[in-house]
Amino acid sequence: MNSSQPTDPMTSAILESISDGVFTVDEAWRITSFNRAAEAITGVDREEALGRPCCEVLRASLCQSACPLRQTMAQGKSLLDIPAWFVDADGERVPVRLSTAILRDANGKVLGAAETFRDLRESVGTDRIREAMRRFGDLTSRSPKMQQIFAILPKVAASRSTVLITGESGTGKEVLARAIHGAGPRASAPFVALNCAAFPDTLIENELFGHEKGAFTGADRKREGRIAQAGGGTLFLDEIGDISSAFQVRLLRLLQERTYEPLGTGRTDSTDARFLAATHQDLSSLVQRGLFREDLLWRLDVIRIHLPPLRERKEDIPDLADRFARRFGRLAGHEEMRIHPVAMERLLAHDWPGNVRELENRIERAVVLAGSNEILPEYLMESSEQGEKKQEGLVSGRDAAEIRMIRDALSRTDGNRTAAAKILGIHRSTLIRKLARYGETGNRA
Repeated sequence: MNSSQPTDPMTSAILESISDGVFTVDEAWRITSFNRAAEAITGVDREEALGRPCCEVLRASLCQSACPLRQTMAQGKSLLDIPAWFVDADGERVPVRLSTAILRDANGKVLGAAETFRDLRESVGTDRIREAMRRFGDLTSRSPKMQQIFAILPKVAASRSTVLITGESGTGKEVLARAIHGAGPRASAPFVALNCAAFPDTLIENELFGHEKGAFTGADRKREGRIAQAGGGTLFLDEIGDISSAFQVRLLRLLQERTYEPLGTGRTDSTDARFLAATHQDLSSLVQRGLFREDLLWRLDVIRIHLPPLRERKEDIPDLADRFARRFGRLAGHEEMRIHPVAMERLLAHDWPGNVRELENRIERAVVLAGSNEILPEYLMESSEQGEKKQEGLVSGRDAAEIRMIRDALSRTDGNRTAAAKILGIHRSTLIRKLARYGETGNRA
């Protein structure tokens, strides 16, 4: 058999139509045919594979120790459903199940052998996604929009591409990011999150890249940055739309070259971490307004997943509400927490500007106020008049979280702004600006 694809049209058509990878080798173990599925699974072009030893192309786990093709050639027997893995063109391990068979001509002379292999990444990813969804139940959904997202998650999780998750505050962007990490091949490695909106420019670079001892005033010891902490795992950059123009340049270099320089080291380190990012902002609009770099957007926007707001998937409210009620009910000592039908009607009628996070908070509040195992309407929502007033002064979920952090820091320091700023990891002047913005107070210290 020469180093070319099969010439029989029927054989070629069959090989090209099946989803399993198929290749054949001659007696010297050189690849003589390589179907379309084999190209797709391995990432190796047919022209590149033909004529080369199969161990060089596939780099399989069994190549050196217990090669199934060698066993088949030596014994003349087929092998079925052997677990293995090989290394694809991107250097990633691909789990497979493979089978082998001997190839003979019409006279019984051995011409070589054939191997078929089935890509298990999607089924493995599906199992991991299912486990991730069990652990992160807030993503469970009946919504067609969410089901479309779930359908692509195994492939997204299995890849190493950057993912940009968009959606309003409270839709579960970090929950989705953790599910992607937990369903992928990096699941056993760290998942490290950084909220870009929580740090000013002077701190975010240090937080992300780390620093050497003596890098700046007060740096009395070496500090590992979030990138180094992530290692070969996942780095999740939340609120990516809030970073400054200056830091956008540094982040672009990190994404392009996968290198960075810890402060005060004078050296360049590399990273193998996978990058996931999220924002509640319209980055394209920010680009048009000159507030966000277009080249950085393209680096981030390799795979985009948009999480719909809760008001666009109200069919999920009963399941989510029941799940939250059971969770908080158990914490309150109520084994079977129920939601009164009228209370559920009110939940379904609300627009949920704070999305799933707001629903969770409302249910927790209702469980506390109920004092029994049933959530009644009066424990659930404010009156329409109160709700309208609250809506007029509504702040974003991120702002509300920041206000809570500031209040907590001020409370812990008896209103001392300097001490509170240290707790928050920001400059005193930054804290003063935030206090003015939110109408908060603190003593002048």
